[in-house]
Amino acid sequence: MVAGYLAVVLANARHYFTDDTESQYTALWVGLGRSLREGVFPVMVPEQWMAGNNTMDDAGLFNPPQLLIDVIAPSVDNVALYATLVKLAFSIIVALGVYRICLVYGARPVWSAVAGVAFPLSGWFLFFDQATWMTALTGTAWIVHAWASSVRYTRGEGGPIPVFIFLYLTITTQYIFPALEAILVLAAVAVGELLYQRRWQPIARLTAVSACAGLAGLIAFLPSMLSADVTWRGAWDVINDPFLTVPWSESLNASLPSALPAFTSWWGYVQPLPVTYIAWFLVPALAFVDWRRAAGAWRELSSVALFSLVMLMWAAGPGTIGPLRWPARVLPMLALGLLVLVCVLIGRFGTVQNLRGRIAAAGALIAVLLARSVSADPANAGWHLLSALGVAALGAAVVWLGRTRGTAFAAALTIVAMFPIAFLQVNAAQPTPMTWNLPAHRSDAQNAFPQFPGTTLQLGDRGLLGPDDKSVDAAYGSLVFGNYARAVELDYVNGYTPSGHYWFGELLCMRWDGSVCPDAYRRIFTPETETGRTLVDLMNVDRVVLQRAMYPDARAQSAPEGWTWVDYPDNDRYIWVLEREDGLVSSRNGRISDIEGVDAVSLSETDTTSRVRVSSSGGGRVVFARLGWPGYRATLGGEPIPITTVAKSFVAIDVPAGTQDAELVLTWRPPGWKIGIVSAAAGLAGLGVLQWLWMRTRRRGTTAAPATAGGEPDHAPVGVTP
Repeated sequence: MVAGYLAVVLANARHYFTDDTESQYTALWVGLGRSLREGVFPVMVPEQWMAGNNTMDDAGLFNPPQLLIDVIAPSVDNVALYATLVKLAFSIIVALGVYRICLVYGARPVWSAVAGVAFPLSGWFLFFDQATWMTALTGTAWIVHAWASSVRYTRGEGGPIPVFIFLYLTITTQYIFPALEAILVLAAVAVGELLYQRRWQPIARLTAVSACAGLAGLIAFLPSMLSADVTWRGAWDVINDPFLTVPWSESLNASLPSALPAFTSWWGYVQPLPVTYIAWFLVPALAFVDWRRAAGAWRELSSVALFSLVMLMWAAGPGTIGPLRWPARVLPMLALGLLVLVCVLIGRFGTVQNLRGRIAAAGALIAVLLARSVSADPANAGWHLLSALGVAALGAAVVWLGRTRGTAFAAALTIVAMFPIAFLQVNAAQPTPMTWNLPAHRSDAQNAFPQFPGTTLQLGDRGLLGPDDKSVDAAYGSLVFGNYARAVELDYVNGYTPSGHYWFGELLCMRWDGSVCPDAYRRIFTPETETGRTLVDLMNVDRVVLQRAMYPDARAQSAPEGWTWVDYPDNDRYIWVLEREDGLVSSRNGRISDIEGVDAVSLSETDTTSRVRVSSSGGGRVVFARLGWPGYRATLGGEPIPITTVAKSFVAIDVPAGTQDAELVLTWRPPGWKIGIVSAAAGLAGLGVLQWLWMRTRRRGTTAAPATAGGEPDHAPVGVTP
């Protein structure tokens, strides 16, 4: 796996630091790590507004390995190197997990290793889950081990604790796809093992430990589930959207390294990346399976086949199922199922008897690969033909080695051939269409960036950046997009948010990456109808940064009342800057942003709690510079008091008449946190019971060996026979 990783890095040193990894994850790790080092559990950062609710998506706050990554991150200046090393660790974990799955289904170790190395180098996983979507990588790393441990548990070869741990780690990545994929893995294992063992007790045990893990991990998803109504992802419609839905026919080019599939995505219809590629040997290897003997193991392998079939159907659509979108995201799961299935079949039932017929069959399969790839991407027909000839030559060499030197040599060549293929695929995709080209060294960005104290709101659009603007010596020395502000350790309203607050996003016309529409400038300085205060006042914003490309004539206009234009000579090429005439307001009276009919003085502030001394003879209202996420509670003089919002976005509290020097306490906790704690305790208690039962069974020596479909042991590995 290390060798394969190096081949990729040689083709593109920033391959594992691109798109969401550079714009979201590494900066998020730095921000979370700084809070953890200060002794603060960073569930909420109010000044980051939509991106500040870390319980919503991707932060992994209840995932111990992720917290370790966060704690280390602030000490690393080169975040590109850090991301690359972190992903290497998880890629090795993934490879070992796939290796374990193959072993539990009886594959030979050498072919299990082939599957283990091939999976991280498969198309979608290599170009998306590894390169950009970190939580997809980490979630898959734990899923594969959960799969292997689940099969071992049902067969009496392992206990419930590994199943529980790997499922819990999968769930607490806070990414919905791995959680749902894990459910489908468990369902497939349950059905397959029921067919194989013909006993319901192992399935009941697996169901029980899975439920315990689900209870323990519920705390990771309760906040987002209970907050969905105020987010962009609140709808539960099922839509047949063709975007990133992959036709089944694209599976017919899964072994051609040059294949560029045809389906609708960000880049049109023919994709610039070989995302449906799985492994060069996958399809041709089917010609060298003794299918008559393999048919006797159908019950044992039914779970793998069932899982693969479900993933094949999911990848083809529908395009949107509530918060789930882009079915192509499950292509790695399809690759996983097919790699396990093929490598187990080759390892146990591989043969070269009737060699001429099998070579002809393999040639026919390669011809089908070529035909499908050319039909999807006729412009590169020559490359596809060359690729098909290369696959045929490699296949012939593997068969020859298997006959003359043995299975280990054949498997070794199968693995080694993956490395130049990965190099060529990544090299051919340069420059990658996904890169933001954010600086790798945080110190370079910090040295170039203005030192903006207080809270800053940027109005700009990432789409206005040209290729020459994407460097720290250009736009990235003045403008932030995504979570870049966290990397330079500044407080910006703008941030990366997969599940943004719908109403706040509408107010500022702010998108997931912190970009806004041109009308945002007018909106933030227009008085809000209910309070008469501008949005920047209600947010306690100290500074507004305007992207010159979006507002080229802004400086020619008078500054809004109470604001002044400020020059930053080293950065004026890309930005105009407005600052308040009377200094910072964000630290003046806590997070109080507006009062009406109330005297209010901040007593103390944390990210989750505001304590205020209030008095009101005739009743009034206090508005806070806090986004109205579900989870806020308030007490006045120790008694609960209702909470409301202004413009459906800003937390507000109506103070009753006759209040005198009372303490108002506004507190935010993740919605459902008490339920989550109770469910976690119940899950751990259930695990304890299952572990006790398992240990008692082992002590008594009553664990029964599973029966196969034919009533005889079916695990003896069979290699390539002459």
